[in-house]
Amino acid sequence: MTRVLVIGAGGVFGSRLCEGLLRNGFEVVAAGRNLARAEAVAADLRRAFPGGGVEAAALDTGRLTVESLRATGAAIVADMAGPFQAAEPTTARAAIAAGLHYVDLADGRDFVPAFPALDSAAKAAGVVALTGCSSTPALSNAVLDHLTDRWREIVSVEAAISPGARAPRGLSVMQAILSWLGRPVRVFDDGGWTTRPGWSGLYRRDFGAAGRRRVSLCETPDLDLFSARFEPSDRALFLAGLEPWPAHLGAWLLGRMVRLFRFDPTPLAGLLIRLSGWAAPFGSDRGAMRVEAYGVDGDGRAVRAVWRLAAEPGEGPVTPSLPALAAIKAIAAGQVAPGARPCVGVLSLEAVVAEMAPYGLATEIIVEGGATYARAIGPAFDDLPEAIRTLHETPGRSVWRGDATTEGAAGPLAAAVARLIGFPKAQTGCPAEVEIDANGDRSVWRRRIGGHAFSSVLSRPRRGGRVSERFGLLTMDLRLTPEDGRLVYRVEGWRLGPVPLPRALAPSTRAHETVDELGRFVFDVEISAPLIGRLVHYRGSLVRVDQPRLRTNTVPAE
Repeated sequence: MTRVLVIGAGGVFGSRLCEGLLRNGFEVVAAGRNLARAEAVAADLRRAFPGGGVEAAALDTGRLTVESLRATGAAIVADMAGPFQAAEPTTARAAIAAGLHYVDLADGRDFVPAFPALDSAAKAAGVVALTGCSSTPALSNAVLDHLTDRWREIVSVEAAISPGARAPRGLSVMQAILSWLGRPVRVFDDGGWTTRPGWSGLYRRDFGAAGRRRVSLCETPDLDLFSARFEPSDRALFLAGLEPWPAHLGAWLLGRMVRLFRFDPTPLAGLLIRLSGWAAPFGSDRGAMRVEAYGVDGDGRAVRAVWRLAAEPGEGPVTPSLPALAAIKAIAAGQVAPGARPCVGVLSLEAVVAEMAPYGLATEIIVEGGATYARAIGPAFDDLPEAIRTLHETPGRSVWRGDATTEGAAGPLAAAVARLIGFPKAQTGCPAEVEIDANGDRSVWRRRIGGHAFSSVLSRPRRGGRVSERFGLLTMDLRLTPEDGRLVYRVEGWRLGPVPLPRALAPSTRAHETVDELGRFVFDVEISAPLIGRLVHYRGSLVRVDQPRLRTNTVPAE
C-alpha cells in the first residue's frame, strides 16, 4: 500500500483527506506541529477505520529536512496546512529533495504561478509535484475544461463558491481571505486587465438546490489561470460568498472600511471566526459551487454552460480535499508525468466527481442557447436568414457598420419626445455603426447614425418571442415574429421605470429585419406615438467589421 504523509491532518481539510485516503486503501501518517494532537487525530482515524494503517508524526514545516520526511516512510507528501499566501514552497522543495511526490491545496495567487520554478528539480528527481489540488484551481479548471470542450470562442468564464454557514473556518483560511479583502485585486474584466477591490461587488448567483446567494470578488490563482487557459474575450472572474447573508454583507462592509482607512484586517481573523460561529444558526448549512462559461460552441452557436454543486448539510467541507485525493490516486497509479506545476489540465472532471460518491454532494450541468433572441424565439430562430441569426447570436462584443437613412420626427411635439429618448434627426446616406455587447440574457446596443448616438438594452427573453427593450427610463415589451424570411417586431406594452403605462397610449412600431441581395443585414424601423405621430424612421444595412477572438489554447487533461 502507498503511504501518504498528510501535513495538517488535524485541520478542516486535512482530516477529510485522511479519511478519503484510508477509505481507498492508502496508509496515512497524520502529521502536525504538536505530537499529542497528531496522536489524537491518528487515534480517531483508527477508530473510524479499524485495520487501516495510521501513524502519527510531529513535523514543523518551518524546520523540515530531507531526513525527517524520509523517516516517515511516505511516498507522497500532502501539505494541507497553509496558509499559502506570500509563502515559499519550502515543503515542496524538501519533498522533491527527498525523492517524494507532493500535492497541496494552495490557493495563493502568488504561490501557485511561481510553483513551476521547481519543475526542473522535480523532473530530475523523477517525482510529481502538484499545487492547487483543491476547489480552486484544480476542480474549477476541470469543470471549465469539460464545459468548453471543442468550443470555438469563449467570451466569459466565472467560478463561485459559497460554503455552508456551519462549515468550519480554520485560522489559515480566514487569514488568507483577510490578506486581500478590500485591497486591489488584478482582474480581467470588460476585455482588459484592471483592478477591483477584494470582496467588492454584491453579485447574486443561482446555486441550484442551494438557492440564490450573494457573492463577491475573490482573489485566487484562477483569476490568472482562467484568462491564460481559456482566453475569454470579455472577462474571467472568481467569486465567493458567506452564509448567512448578513455575514457576507459584513465582510463587504469590512472591505469598504479597509479601503477607506487603509488598515490590516488580518489580526481580526480570530474574532471573525467567532462571529461567524454565532451567525451560523441563521444561515443555510448547504455548501455550494458554481462554474459558468459563455461563448461559441463547436457548431458555431452561442451557448451558456453552467455546472453546479450542492452539498447536503455538513458535507461541503469535504469538497476541497477531493481533487487532492484524485491527484494522489493518479500519482500512485503512475498516470501523471514527473514535474512541478499547478493542478490544472491534470485531472478530468469525471475523476474528481467520482470521489464525491461517498458523500452528499450532487452536481448538475445545464447547457442552453446563449443568445437573447434565440432563447425568446425558440426553434423558429434557426429558420431566419444567416445574416439575421449571426448578428443576434454573436456573443460578447461585436461591431457592425454600414449606411442608413433616417426620417426625423413628424412634428414639434414628436421632435421633443424624440430628443428626450435620443433618436436621430433626418439624414440621408449617412454612416451607421452598431456596437452590440451581448451576454446571454442581456444585450446592450449602442447605435451611432450620422454622428448621432443612442442606445438601448435588450433583456428578459421569454417564450413566444418576447423580450424587453429599454431606452433610458422607457421600456417597451416586444414580440419578435419570424415571417417569410424576415424578423418582425411588435410592441405589446410599455413602462416608465417600473410603472406600467396605458397600452392605448403605447408607441407603435413598424419594424423588421431582412437580408438584401448581397447577403447583408438590413433593418427598417419606424416608431410612432399616438396623437403626435412619427418619432423616428431609420433604415439601412450592416456588416460586421471586427474579428472574433477565436480560441487557440485547447490543451486536454493528461
